[in-house]
Amino acid sequence: MPISRRGSGVVPAARAVASQVHPVFMLPPVAASWFGSMLAGEFSLATGGLHMVAIFAAVYTAHVKDGYVDFYIRGEDEDHPLTAKGCKLLLVAAATLFLVCLGGLWVTVGVGAVLITLPTWFIGYLHAPQLDTNPITTTTGYPLGIALSILGGYYVQTGTLSPVAIAFALVFLVLLSGVKVIDDAQDYEYDRTISKRTVAVVLGQNRARTAAYGLILFALLCVLGLSVSGVFPPSSVLAVLAFGAVAVVAYRSGPELATMLLIRGSYVFLALLLTAVWFRPFS
Repeated sequence: MPISRRGSGVVPAARAVASQVHPVFMLPPVAASWFGSMLAGEFSLATGGLHMVAIFAAVYTAHVKDGYVDFYIRGEDEDHPLTAKGCKLLLVAAATLFLVCLGGLWVTVGVGAVLITLPTWFIGYLHAPQLDTNPITTTTGYPLGIALSILGGYYVQTGTLSPVAIAFALVFLVLLSGVKVIDDAQDYEYDRTISKRTVAVVLGQNRARTAAYGLILFALLCVLGLSVSGVFPPSSVLAVLAFGAVAVVAYRSGPELATMLLIRGSYVFLALLLTAVWFRPFS
């Protein structure tokens, strides 16, 4: 059964499979899992690795399903590297990998690790066409996956959750929801023609932009306040300053450039928070 639409054989098939690995969008969820493990203050490579692979499988599922829906069902994309059967085969393979990781987490950590990780697969699989047509779910789906990755990474190391882990997860949920609103604004004109109800379509571009940066500002103020109060490490302030500088530049840019800046800025934000948690340079 051919997997690739661009030739038969091992090499075209491998390229088609690899085409669904999008580092810009896949790295943050996997890194969030690692961040959760580091936040726990202890790290088991086995359980941490199982959780990170499970998160990778969930995001891979989202990309394959999204590509299948956009090309074969909606007709939005002009081309796609995978055949329809290839998409379905990879969905089964990714789900199998995810279930294997869940089984490993069940054995090494317990059923709680399964329950906190399982929703990430549903978010990925249902992203298109179920969740990406509602202004709330299309905005919060990816950020919620990041938040669950943080909580899951923490839980698989400790077998419990803490207020600090929950606070970090909520901060990323709010901040990345703001970034997602700006990202969706890139397709404002097209989304209107297909009645895709993103925040930009529902509120209009200007009000959506205001709401997006309001969410980002609120998330940064939360980190700042929790840093000052001692809940977060004091050096978390550096992450706020760094991302704040990126947000100021992005605010003066169009949706495409703003999205690029904010996504990459979120990498820096996560890296600085990880440094603050792990090394605590100001403590």
